[in-house]
Amino acid sequence: MPSTAPRTSNDILARGLRVLGAGIREQKAIFAVAVAGGALFGGMTVASAFVLGGVTTRTILPAFAAGRTTAGALAGAALAILGVALVKVVGIVGRRVGAGTMQYRLQASYRRRITRQYLTLPLSWHQRHPTGTLLSNANADVESTWYPIAPLPFACGAVVMLGITVVALVRTDPALSVVGLVVFPAVFTLNFVYSRRMSPRMTHAQQLRAEVSGVAHESFDGALVVKTLGREQEETDRFRRQAVELRDAMVRVGRLRGTFDPMMEALPTFGTLAVLLVGTMRLRSGAATVGDLVSVAYLFTVLALPVRAIGWVLGDLPRAVVGWDRVQRVLRASGGQAYGDRVLPARSEPARLSVDQVTFGYAEGAPPVLIGVGFDVAPGSTVAVVGPTGSGKSTLVTLLVRLVDPQSGSVLLDGADLRELSRGGVSDHTAIVSQATFLFDDTVRGNVTLGADMSDEQVWRALAVAQADRFVRALPDGLATRVGERGTSLSGGQRQRIALARALARRPRLLVLDDATSSVDPAVEAAILRGLRSADLHATVVVVAYRRSTIALADEVVFLERGRVLGRGSHQDLLATTPGYARLVLAYEEAEQERRRNRAALAAGGRGRAGKPPAKAAAKAGEPDGGADADGAAEGAA
Repeated sequence: MPSTAPRTSNDILARGLRVLGAGIREQKAIFAVAVAGGALFGGMTVASAFVLGGVTTRTILPAFAAGRTTAGALAGAALAILGVALVKVVGIVGRRVGAGTMQYRLQASYRRRITRQYLTLPLSWHQRHPTGTLLSNANADVESTWYPIAPLPFACGAVVMLGITVVALVRTDPALSVVGLVVFPAVFTLNFVYSRRMSPRMTHAQQLRAEVSGVAHESFDGALVVKTLGREQEETDRFRRQAVELRDAMVRVGRLRGTFDPMMEALPTFGTLAVLLVGTMRLRSGAATVGDLVSVAYLFTVLALPVRAIGWVLGDLPRAVVGWDRVQRVLRASGGQAYGDRVLPARSEPARLSVDQVTFGYAEGAPPVLIGVGFDVAPGSTVAVVGPTGSGKSTLVTLLVRLVDPQSGSVLLDGADLRELSRGGVSDHTAIVSQATFLFDDTVRGNVTLGADMSDEQVWRALAVAQADRFVRALPDGLATRVGERGTSLSGGQRQRIALARALARRPRLLVLDDATSSVDPAVEAAILRGLRSADLHATVVVVAYRRSTIALADEVVFLERGRVLGRGSHQDLLATTPGYARLVLAYEEAEQERRRNRAALAAGGRGRAGKPPAKAAAKAGEPDGGADADGAAEGAA
């Protein structure tokens, strides 16, 4: 995402304060508690200085003069100092608890908003933005936006303290107050310059954070490709370049901050030295007392940390503005799907599907992927969508479950346009299983239910239809077996069958299979499709297929080519009437026969002493198609 950070210090300050104001409006009560604690701390800090001056005047100096003191005088001094300290502790607790609670609530709230927005935005928007950038928006950018909120109550308390200090200085000694009137503006001027210089550095660093996250995420996702092609060094070098660039950017930020911090620490110290210098002259002239000088000197000594809090807020405003801009680009992104208020009644019978002259393209001005596609699917029937690579099959199935909306035409479920249904209305009646299945790092049961309230009986029933029950029972802990990140402990065919069971467990009225059984043995695929037809599923099925055995089980075939429907009818009819379909299916069949020959050769070469192929031995262990090894061999042969 390109940066649009403010370029002038006035913009930084004004926009940064608006960001903080937005957070304050959302957490008014907690902010009030935190600021009250900060103001109490600031007031008691000033009070402690003047209590110390009073103790010096009334207790310490008389004791030196008389050579003795009384227990009552010491007790009174101790109680005064202790009382102020206890009230200051109350202010510290209120400030810290309030500021921390406010910061973490705002971060959690905006992470939820970004996540909800991600779920709302269409797939086309996600395809235009790298995953690393989206992760950075939800994490690092949110943290940066609300980073200054934590020291803000402290800074507000410091402002109160500075106001009280100026009044107290003027009342105590106008000459000493001049020192404060010089030091305090110098602090704000220094912060002003710092913010102006820090903004471009922080903007660049935030962008680099997203890029580093994107490279890392891409490398993790492509680990199999990287390892198998021996690209580890290239990926390491690519990540190193981005990481070094981020390091250099952060070093530049650190250098500037390292220059700024000592200057902020030094100003109150110079103020203390100036107070001692001026105060000594005032003592000699009799215009000030020792107690006054002690109070003012101590006050400048303890001013360093509260004044630094103001610097923390002003110094982090550029970072907050950059984070806010990046977060708002997500929250204000357009293209989210609109929902109607129509609700389909809950039914158990299969759905009726109609695709009415649908046209769709992924980018404005680009050639459409689908052009005037239209067909009807009778309730309870199975339709196979067949076509060469790039014909629009996967795009079509995303339209059937409203992952995207058509540019023209409509998709109807029981006569209702999917765009007219209320939020969640499509997913209540449909389910899709894609070729690229995803499993969470959870148990088998958790991956099937995804948190839905289902009994074990329902889970096993879905697994049985998906031809997954036997291998799940053979797993060490059955349904409670953890499958690893992305299901890495399972074969490709096993992952597909669990994903299919996940869809079946919800008993959809429309089931869409996007080449969802490509990783399983043809015999298992046939068993799955027969199970779908014979099970008490009550679903209309649309399946993207290329195997002749799968196509033959369909009631009707829709042939797509170059985004258009070039043929509809039974498998035999299309073989006779549509040359493109016949060529494609025969090519698929020849490729399948070649895979079978390769698998047979692999099995013959892997016979053990007992003379049994590994797949048969695995089947005896409870896996109908040879388990993970057989699936892996099939995929390798393919």
